[in-house]
Amino acid sequence: MRGAGGGAVASSEAAGGGAPAWRGGFGRLWSAAVLSRFGDSLRGAALPLLAATLTDRPLLIAAVTACGQLPWIVFGLLGGAVADRVDQRRAMWTVDTVRGLLVACFALAVALGHASIGLLIALAFTLTTLQTLFDNASTALLPALVDREALGSANARLMTGQSIAGGLLGAPVVPLLLVAGAALPFAVDAATFLLAAALVASLRTTPPERGPRPAGSTLRREIAEGLRTLAGDRALRGLCAATALCNVGVGALIAGMVLLVTGWLGAGTAGYAAAMTACSVGALAGGVASGFVARVGPVRSVLLAGTVQTGALVVMGSVRSPVALTAAMAVFGFMGMVWNVRTTTLMQQRSPAAQLGRVSAAFRTLAVAGAPLGALLGGAVATAWGLNTPALLAAAFFVLSLAALIPALHADVSQGAPGADATTAHAPR
Repeated sequence: MRGAGGGAVASSEAAGGGAPAWRGGFGRLWSAAVLSRFGDSLRGAALPLLAATLTDRPLLIAAVTACGQLPWIVFGLLGGAVADRVDQRRAMWTVDTVRGLLVACFALAVALGHASIGLLIALAFTLTTLQTLFDNASTALLPALVDREALGSANARLMTGQSIAGGLLGAPVVPLLLVAGAALPFAVDAATFLLAAALVASLRTTPPERGPRPAGSTLRREIAEGLRTLAGDRALRGLCAATALCNVGVGALIAGMVLLVTGWLGAGTAGYAAAMTACSVGALAGGVASGFVARVGPVRSVLLAGTVQTGALVVMGSVRSPVALTAAMAVFGFMGMVWNVRTTTLMQQRSPAAQLGRVSAAFRTLAVAGAPLGALLGGAVATAWGLNTPALLAAAFFVLSLAALIPALHADVSQGAPGADATTAHAPR
């Protein structure tokens, strides 16, 4: 799924060529992000498995997944507004500490045989609600650790590390941990939260300078201000609209992928695993290569990524070959990472520092809202016209997203030095 997040590097931490140095603040933030993603992948894989042992009702099992996504739509904007009011570093380590304690208590309940489907649903909802503050605070914190020139490189390294931890390492480890007990994946997840909290707490950053809030300022007004800022920037508005349309397509693709591979292609579970692994590997390569692709321009690189992905989707839905599907998934993952890195970087570069949490939250919330609709549409078209049609439906939405990007192309030539209100870096002490 596409969203927004990312940051900029202080000259004291920049390696040559606009790349962030690993030592110091960025290295600790990267380690915390990768640890958290590893733990998230363990929990994400273990929760449905545990739910299936507690109930055989598909609706309740699906509710666990749904409640892990719903808070972004309900609380995402609020999380961004709060992130702009508080010390982001403190907010992040506090949230991770709370999440670590919650998951540790849940692991204990599982070990003692007290887990229930209601407890799973409550845990999924609570953790994601807290994540709305954590992720928006993280987006706003990174510019305090790296310079504006290193935004793209820092975001690529963060996203690539998270992809390795979540896509290649986390899920395969779950069956091994489950052998030792159903509670172990959750205990490890709790430990990753607490370790990440300690790493973030050790950062030494100068909080962003904020003027006094106007008299009568409320969270509702501040949320509205972030939405107006997003809507008023042609580049960000176009990128957000394009990402939202893409996520409708991605929702349709994900909903129908299992049936596409196992039914239409007849490739079985091994074919499905190969396709998803190819997507993850492609994403890793995209993180490494995103800087080279960006040489065509920040928005043009996103347009290029979307164009190539559209072609990959057409191949998925029209070429009846497991080999072709696997190759198309690798290309799709590669360009998806390019899209995410460049979109995140541009959002951080163009957002006012005092509103970065709110702009990030508005972008994320609007961008991910279309995914549930896409999943429903994917199921409907697969039922009506065939198991390959969700991929073709996704391609149609990607074409619409490319049209939405066209007004944003001016950002390639208008992006200069940040003005007084633009995001700036604060060197770590």
